[in-house]
Amino acid sequence: MSILIRPDDPRLTWQGAISQNVTDEGVVPWRLPFEKLDLYPPEALQERAVMPAGVRVSFLTDTSSLTASMTVESDDPQFVDFYCDGQLFASLSADGSKNLSVTSLPAGQHLIEMWLPQHGKTMLSSLEIEDGASLLPYEDDRPKWVTYGSSITHCRAAASPSMTWPAIVARDRGFNLTCLGYGGNCHLEPMLARMIRDLPADYLSMKVGINIQGSQSLNIRTFKPAIIGFVSIVREKHPDTPFVVISPIFSPPKETTRNSLGFSLSDMREEVTEAVGLLKAQGDANIHYVDGLKLFGAEYADMLPDELHPDAKGYEVLAGNFVDEVARPLFI
Repeated sequence: MSILIRPDDPRLTWQGAISQNVTDEGVVPWRLPFEKLDLYPPEALQERAVMPAGVRVSFLTDTSSLTASMTVESDDPQFVDFYCDGQLFASLSADGSKNLSVTSLPAGQHLIEMWLPQHGKTMLSSLEIEDGASLLPYEDDRPKWVTYGSSITHCRAAASPSMTWPAIVARDRGFNLTCLGYGGNCHLEPMLARMIRDLPADYLSMKVGINIQGSQSLNIRTFKPAIIGFVSIVREKHPDTPFVVISPIFSPPKETTRNSLGFSLSDMREEVTEAVGLLKAQGDANIHYVDGLKLFGAEYADMLPDELHPDAKGYEVLAGNFVDEVARPLFI
């Protein structure tokens, strides 16, 4: 016998999700406000926001086995990582509609975290635990970290959902992660700034530029003001929160070659530096600039299979450098 748990049971904590779409079939987590999606165009952004990068379903239980019934829609192989008390217990393939079962969990009450696939729409339909097992909500009192960025923060090529660079950093430093990496869709939209402004956060970071350069969505006239405006909106409710603004990582074909708007990545790094300097000059003592090349520079070019996105190993390297260059010295 087993106990069937609905995915909207209040004892399940959906960490890293901005909202949920709850239906009779299950729960789909979103990294945008689901009820206000029309205010977050374009559809390409919404398509990335329904992919639960960094989202975990967390709970306390003494069950020795559990089964998660879910459906994952993705073109890539996807996994669900099951953690027990902060340690990886199982990483299971999650393509299509499946019942994912974990057995032989240790005796006693433990924290279970299910890291959902980072790339692909995911719906959890139910959770089953042993008959008589306990189920309690997880109250996470760790510092909250919100990070915003592009596909390089979304981490499609990471080995599994808990191996994206934000996930690795969060576990290393003991942070409660909200990952707002949207593949191809980091364009400093004001509505994203308003959303981040309204989230609880002890630490903030954003890595900006690569999508803007590639899509030519901002130019030399508008990029720096967009950074200043985005940060200023977030600062309305987070005036003193440590906020790190990061310029693009290394991408060989874009370093000095300008797009049709006259922007190379080298140009963008200068603009990001100047934007943060202007904010500092106006009294923002807790905003910081970090050069993206310090996180992933030319020395890691062999980990850029498409000369733009790190591979799985590259994301691990990026995580380690983020810890050294950002988290340890600046998230204090």
